[in-house]
Amino acid sequence: MLVQSIHYHLCAYSIVGLDQEGARQLHTTMKPRDHYCSQPNHGNNNLNFYFTHKTHTVKEISTVAKTHQIEITGALEDAREVVTKLTGAMDENNRMIEQVEISKRNASLAINNAFETLQQTLEERKKTLLSELEAISLSKTTALTLQKEQFEKMIGDIGHYTDLASHILQTHTDHEIVALGGLIPTELQATLKRMILYKTIEIRTFVSFTIFKHLDVHISSQGGARYHVKIQSKTSKGEECPHGGVEVKGEMRSKTHNGAVVYGEVEDHRDGTYTITLTPQTAGPHQLLITMDGHHVQNSPNDLDVRPIRDCRILCKRVIQCLWPTCVAIHDNGDIYVASNDHCIYVFDQTGQLKNTIGSRGSGDGQFSYPCGVSIKGDVLYVADSGNHRVQKLTSSGKFLHKFGQQGSGQGQFDWPDGVIIDSNNKLIVSDIFNHRIQIFNVDGGWLLTIDGKGSGNHSFRSPEGLALDPQGNIHVAAFGSNTIKVFTKEGVYVRMYGDPNHPSGIAIDDEGYSLVSEWGGHCLSIYDPEGNKIHTVGNLKQPWGTALDPRDGSVFIPNYGANTVLKYCV
Repeated sequence: MLVQSIHYHLCAYSIVGLDQEGARQLHTTMKPRDHYCSQPNHGNNNLNFYFTHKTHTVKEISTVAKTHQIEITGALEDAREVVTKLTGAMDENNRMIEQVEISKRNASLAINNAFETLQQTLEERKKTLLSELEAISLSKTTALTLQKEQFEKMIGDIGHYTDLASHILQTHTDHEIVALGGLIPTELQATLKRMILYKTIEIRTFVSFTIFKHLDVHISSQGGARYHVKIQSKTSKGEECPHGGVEVKGEMRSKTHNGAVVYGEVEDHRDGTYTITLTPQTAGPHQLLITMDGHHVQNSPNDLDVRPIRDCRILCKRVIQCLWPTCVAIHDNGDIYVASNDHCIYVFDQTGQLKNTIGSRGSGDGQFSYPCGVSIKGDVLYVADSGNHRVQKLTSSGKFLHKFGQQGSGQGQFDWPDGVIIDSNNKLIVSDIFNHRIQIFNVDGGWLLTIDGKGSGNHSFRSPEGLALDPQGNIHVAAFGSNTIKVFTKEGVYVRMYGDPNHPSGIAIDDEGYSLVSEWGGHCLSIYDPEGNKIHTVGNLKQPWGTALDPRDGSVFIPNYGANTVLKYCV
């Protein structure tokens, strides 16, 4: 409150028990000036100001005003900075909206052009095929007509000599038979040698096919893998046939289970390609047989080793109720560690019952601010403490061991660390989102290597989040801001990229090299084969974040962030 001291009349001090000398001494120390008392609810009583406030903290109003001025100035600077960032974000958003419209227009034009080109190509191909058919028909008709005339002449010649021979045998004398007997067989043999035998002319179709294993969440729990056989039909000249209509059959025969046979479902795409889907009911060695119009195609029969693969049936729509889950790690004993934006790590047992809560909101040792990554090896837990821009090392029970990192862009510094994994050499790999890079450390936080995603080219990426290692030890990066998966060697050398996920936020890779990618923007889990081909999508998720595999049985865990649940898919 503001109070103003004044000169009091000496008699006023007698009210509070001061003699005149004491009043004079006190009076001489008082001068008119502005003060500020921090004690609340004090009225502006000028008469007893010095006595009422003598035990309180009283400051000059100018000093207090200066402090508040600094605070207000700082708040204004923060507000201006936020407005600048928001303005930039709005500009970027508007640019993206314009880009979407441009992309839509370009895609529409491309589709129309492609359709017109395809239509024109098909029309030209139709004319070519009809012309070829007419030429083939004319050629074969001419050849067959000539062959018919030759047959008729040969029949006439043979008839002439047979009639002559019969007449000679019936009417001629022995001397005449001897004279003509050598001539007739010679002429008849010469006629037979001139025969043109009829030959069937066929137009054969040669085909080739490739096989890929399809990881599917809906396959039978009693069976093994589902196989798709893709067939491209070709003419005798090796050209691809542009149309379908051929009878195609496929089957798989087990070599170990009493020759059990599974017949495939055939789809004719009417463009010269066919797809056969087969789902063997048993694992082990099989023989694949494919025929077209009753004839085996190239590479048929083919031997296959059918292996049982992942059956991603959902155990429960809400296996674990968890507030804002961001990442999951599975302990060797089956315990489930879930990083939560509730500023802690939740620990659940295998049945989904809560066992422990590690940490609380804060910046102290063992405290967290929006943890987004968690990894466990043995009984050591590593947490990407994103809001505190550091990585913490704890025991599996939550006891603090070590921490490293701070906000910045230098070596060993972070600007919102997210994914954290441990390789076979006990190296710690951390995604650094807003620095657009991956950093590699030893287990004690010593910096070893940086994979920089800034710049342009295939090696670049933006806002990396989830990380995973494939069977060869390569690092797969879920680049949230680039909508792709980038692959690097453990030395940081770019290898390849694959997929077109919508803001990938998490990734896990099984021991066969199949990638399971959480798509935050696509609300789904996409599955890619080892070559990077998308083979299946699990939908109906809500902002899935990380992805984890149980090392014991390969079960898949997905933090379904937008639904406050963790979903489990079992083998």
